[in-house]
Amino acid sequence: MVKTSASAPRSPDGTAVVLCEGAFGSSDGKTAHGLVRHTDRYRVLAVIDSRLAGRDAGEILDGSRRGVPLVRDLEAAVETTGRPDFLVVGVATHGGILPASLRPAVLTALRLGIHVDSGLHELIGDDPEFAAAARASGARIRDVRRTPPRNVMHPFTGEILRVESVRLAVLGTDSGVGKRTTSVHLVQALNAAGIRATLVGTGQTAWMQGVRYGVILDSLINDFVSGEIEHQVCRAWREERPEVIVIEGQGCLTHPAYPGGFEIVAGAQPHGFVIQHAPARKHYDGFPEFPLAGLDREAAILDLLCGRPLVAITLNHESLTEEEVRRHAGTLARRFGVPCCDPLREPLDPIVQELRRRFPRLPR
Repeated sequence: MVKTSASAPRSPDGTAVVLCEGAFGSSDGKTAHGLVRHTDRYRVLAVIDSRLAGRDAGEILDGSRRGVPLVRDLEAAVETTGRPDFLVVGVATHGGILPASLRPAVLTALRLGIHVDSGLHELIGDDPEFAAAARASGARIRDVRRTPPRNVMHPFTGEILRVESVRLAVLGTDSGVGKRTTSVHLVQALNAAGIRATLVGTGQTAWMQGVRYGVILDSLINDFVSGEIEHQVCRAWREERPEVIVIEGQGCLTHPAYPGGFEIVAGAQPHGFVIQHAPARKHYDGFPEFPLAGLDREAAILDLLCGRPLVAITLNHESLTEEEVRRHAGTLARRFGVPCCDPLREPLDPIVQELRRRFPRLPR
């Protein structure tokens, strides 16, 4: 079992092939996308998606090669890159169910003695066929979303008010909109600028990326969610004394299925917010019958909820040309009076400078 409070390793757990059959490049493939872009937990060798076999995963995501090939199946991955230590389930399906089309790859990996990590709600280790295969080969199954026992969880205490770091939450206007990716890029930009920063993750992909502090928010008993978030932020403060703690958002405040932002606001008590937005989206991801509330409404709710400032807006460029992204960024920057940029295409220096302006105690 994986406990959500466990620290990530400082060196990789081992090599990994990421299973993303039929989903790479779509919103269901966001776990695989995160692992291709960055992970300290694994050394990613390949991604399985037979539709795109022969191409480079980085080219599909961001237009630049990352040396991670897309392959048709696990056998092809072993032939191409060698036998991995792990097969990582890289899809994030609605409801967290393992698609039937992925079962053969998981079973093959376990029979070969390859460990399997999964961030789905459906617990791979509880499946009798998978469990038997793992026992026979000595492979290990880690269900990252397995709910931790109540006796290791933390209630909210108010200790958060003693944390002296600037606490910045990266929230959004939808699920699967890029909050985690922006959080990672922002922490990297702050550290590069001489501001000690660390990330508190709140989802299974952050755990798989090796984030040292974090919870898997949607695996927790509701009464402990804000307390677990508070505990991890306080732990990051005690152990590292960072000048900024960035908290990864989940869902959004208005999302009908994933309104996870409220617990983050309650538990982390942020001093400011970044809102991630996809201007081309018209409805919540996976829910076409629910129109997107949008940036203005999310910002207004945050203002009423806690009165802390919006520090920046970051954009997801899906379905937009570069010119359209620039136009949206200029319009939103003028409307809200904060920096607005695309973290995957532009440096985040304007956001770093805005943080220094708003929080003068940060080093220059």
